[in-house]
Amino acid sequence: MQFNIIAHLKTCYPEKFGVPRQPGLVDEAWGELIFEPEYRNADCLRGLEKFSHVWLVFVFHKSLQDNWKATVRPPRLGGNERLGVFASRSPFRPNSIGLSCVALKEIDHDHPDEPILKVKGVDLVDGTPVLDIKPYIAYCDSLPDALGGFAQERPLGIDVEWQGSVGDALPTETKTLIEHTLATDPRPAYQQGDEAREYGCLIESWNVRWRVVNGVILIDDCHTV
Repeated sequence: MQFNIIAHLKTCYPEKFGVPRQPGLVDEAWGELIFEPEYRNADCLRGLEKFSHVWLVFVFHKSLQDNWKATVRPPRLGGNERLGVFASRSPFRPNSIGLSCVALKEIDHDHPDEPILKVKGVDLVDGTPVLDIKPYIAYCDSLPDALGGFAQERPLGIDVEWQGSVGDALPTETKTLIEHTLATDPRPAYQQGDEAREYGCLIESWNVRWRVVNGVILIDDCHTV
């Protein structure tokens, strides 16, 4: 069985660290889905503009490995408790395939590589290969009474503060994107008690340096790369 990559997703997250752990947690997190030349056909998207959301079937290309384990340590459980790989959304799976539901904001027919899809609420690193796109259909895809196991509720956010004049020169949209991304607390679970550690992540073209003090993220520096 062989699958073809139909597109790659350009996103605001150049590296894995900092990417939200689930779709829709950061509404401002943007992506542009650029089709491979053989799939760059507007007829393939006919009617898609009537849907507000789409499913992306993708490859965890930054987490490919030859070996997999039957159990994983979900960050939501503090990284200490093991669950079966099929009871988690870990990228380390027998087949490195993921599924994300994102908001479809626009089908751009004026882009040099048109048509492209502009999406929001992504949880994917820049360059993610996409295998398929399917429209989100509310009557069958939304199950409000479904049980969510260890992830029944949306995770609580963490407060974010800018130090001094850091961030004053940023565009408002970029500043909001950074704040909402860090508010999801990207730290590995096993480091969440270490308040002496400095963290850094890339968001768009910005290198953001931050630490956590008394449960609050303090952004100490933000500069272009």
